[in-house]
Amino acid sequence: MRTAWVIAIAVACLTACEQTTKAPVVVADIEITPPRPGSGMSAGYLEIRNNSKEPLAITRVESPQFGMVELHESIVEDGIARMRPLASLDIAPGQATRLERGGKHLMLMAPVADAGQVTLNFYAGDLLIVSVEARMGTGG
Repeated sequence: MRTAWVIAIAVACLTACEQTTKAPVVVADIEITPPRPGSGMSAGYLEIRNNSKEPLAITRVESPQFGMVELHESIVEDGIARMRPLASLDIAPGQATRLERGGKHLMLMAPVADAGQVTLNFYAGDLLIVSVEARMGTGG
């Protein structure tokens, strides 16, 4: 009986430790396309997970390798595909959102350097919530 009790306590401790060390915001599966010739525009695709217990509103993304980064969404209006900027990317507690081709994505414009490595800084208002790096042209 004592052994079962010790095992139960160990499992509870491991579970609690795992929950407390989990990052509140995680970005994964990053793909940054190389700029199209003549356009200077790249796209960013990724998954972002909100592990916190609070709603998350990403209001902007910045990159030192690009003059401007915008959150965009591809939509079809009157049979015509269009892109429109998003004011924020809202993610419910414990949920993930995928930025992907044909849907929500990042537009990276005006490259300031020919970089193989791209840094993305995600903000909620003025608060930097997560910073990630990825190689351009491949998954990060």
